[in-house]
Amino acid sequence: MLEIRNAMEEIVDEWLDWVINQLDVCGCEKCRADIKALSLNRLPPRYYVSEDGKIYSRLEELKIQFRVDVIAALAAAAFIVRSNPRHNRVSEVNEDEKTRF
Repeated sequence: MLEIRNAMEEIVDEWLDWVINQLDVCGCEKCRADIKALSLNRLPPRYYVSEDGKIYSRLEELKIQFRVDVIAALAAAAFIVRSNPRHNRVSEVNEDEKTRF
């Protein structure tokens, strides 16, 4: 059975750690998931089924503007999450997770 994948999600995953590091945002599981979800909602999906489709979709990543769009969406999402974290208490965030990235 063929699997439909979103190349945009893979690209966001590649840049997520870098943005978290650069903006000094909490790296706990909840915050990471929120940043990823918010950024993907701001970006157009790039679905593919075959390896050929994946290669075609990834060509767009080479364009400077495309990278800027992905990083901008991640940064905007990171600022939102940093201002409104969903973890209730500081004790919910493992210190290792905060400094890991």
